[in-house]
Amino acid sequence: MTEQLVAPRIGAQASRADLTTGKGAALYIGALLGPGLLLLPGLAAAEAGPASIVAWLALLGLSGMFAAVFSALGQRYPQAGGIMGYVSAGLGPRAGRIAGWSFLGGVVSGAPIVCLIGASYVAALTGGGRLVRAAIAASLVLVVLALAAAGVRASAKAQVVLVVLLILLVAVGVAGSARTAEIGNWSPFAPHGWLSVGHAATTLMLSFVGWEAVAPLTTRFGNPSRQLPRVIGIALAATTALYLGLAIATISVLGRGAATAVPLVALLHVAIGPAGAAAAAAAAVVLTLGAVNAYVNGAATMARQLIGPALRPATQRGGSAALLAAIAVSGLLLITLYGIGIVSAPSLVMLPTTLFLAVYLASMLAAVRVLRGPARAAATGAAAAVLAMLPYCGWSLAAPAMLAVAVGWPSARRGRKPVACSAPSLLP
Repeated sequence: MTEQLVAPRIGAQASRADLTTGKGAALYIGALLGPGLLLLPGLAAAEAGPASIVAWLALLGLSGMFAAVFSALGQRYPQAGGIMGYVSAGLGPRAGRIAGWSFLGGVVSGAPIVCLIGASYVAALTGGGRLVRAAIAASLVLVVLALAAAGVRASAKAQVVLVVLLILLVAVGVAGSARTAEIGNWSPFAPHGWLSVGHAATTLMLSFVGWEAVAPLTTRFGNPSRQLPRVIGIALAATTALYLGLAIATISVLGRGAATAVPLVALLHVAIGPAGAAAAAAAAVVLTLGAVNAYVNGAATMARQLIGPALRPATQRGGSAALLAAIAVSGLLLITLYGIGIVSAPSLVMLPTTLFLAVYLASMLAAVRVLRGPARAAATGAAAAVLAMLPYCGWSLAAPAMLAVAVGWPSARRGRKPVACSAPSLLP
């Protein structure tokens, strides 16, 4: 997810034609990968069994459509700054504001999930059930919020290091455990029926958010028409190899044990022995702290962009403090509900996933209106795919609906105008 990394104003950098194909590919890959990869393969396997691989394949195809559409939007609207500008261009200012706040909601609600990922890997090492995982996750939330309040911010280079660490962990786990793979673990292929593939795809969508964050980079290539296809091809090939490798290993090696919140612990245990759990736990904590630090700072940046022009500087600083308090309250509430068994990990994942799906649907519909040719065809197909996934979101659909009412109706009544808003990302 990508969602997910620190958010400078990338739109302001669009005039610099300084990206090589290699550096651009690295940035695109970094924007797509996140700690969610440590959790989601297990959740997908729990929902659809071996048939979850169909969901992975379908979403990889959808990811290619997103890449084409957001690249085209970035070239056509280089000053738009991101999601909010793109949606405003195609669907109007009110829709743009709703998209901006929905994306912000997805980022904020994703933070406790990342903390739970880190907590699950620590608990797998130390022992403990839901309450232990919830307590560790709550501690991680408080640590990150304290760092954010003190002004500590992870650098873009540090975020790149975290992404490389994630890739190395997955590579070691997949390659090292391959010797124990069994073809029999793929049967029965769809133990929960074929409709479960839709549930798995909706859950996995959180791993495919990120193309919107790098869209404004298109103008930083010296020759976009030649470089972009190569960059997108490299990014798609790399993420395809990583995602499919982990998904296939999770099922082939773990079998019935694939339905776990810590699939990488099991794979690393097979690959390198008992030290695998310790390595996975240490890496998960580092990845969690870095990613959530970026979530929090990115959310603060986006909130200032949404409300900034109407506020005095002192009020904006107070608004940042209020945002940190809101993240603390909502994050700790969600983690507490998980700890006492009222909500499950898949239910928590579904909340930000639904908000991101709503944002992507608005972006694709906007692209259908403003783009032409192959990009418009890709936007049409992507919009249809997102619409097909939304019914699987269940109660979480109430979140974007309430945001649309809360943000859209006052916007129409008071005639507010949106500002360009960039998505949280890993971009220097």
